[in-house]
Amino acid sequence: VQLQASGGGLVQAGGSLRLSCAASGRTLGSYALGWFRQAPGKERDFVARINWSDITLYANSVKGRFAISRDNAKNTGYLQMNSLKPEDTAVYYCAAQAPGRMNYDYWGQGTLVTVSS
Repeated sequence: VQLQASGGGLVQAGGSLRLSCAASGRTLGSYALGWFRQAPGKERDFVARINWSDITLYANSVKGRFAISRDNAKNTGYLQMNSLKPEDTAVYYCAAQAPGRMNYDYWGQGTLVTVSS
């Protein structure tokens, strides 16, 4: 499975971006999709997750501002980010978790989101 993250860029605080995660090589309908982020000098942190039945989970820091979704027909996941803050600046990674697996097996290359104050 190959994952391609896109949609990052520079945005002012309070603005919005939508990240996309396009998958190829396998249909991801039964996989969970996750988004993670890594700010400069910090560890990679969990942001959001959506499972095969569209149950979602969010980090407290983004709850109410970010929304994760998926379009199985397009084999693509999304992360809608609203009310962005400077502390949301990071490289964002998408990942896929195969059914029954504890870890995320497949990772995209990352897309940079920069939020200016």
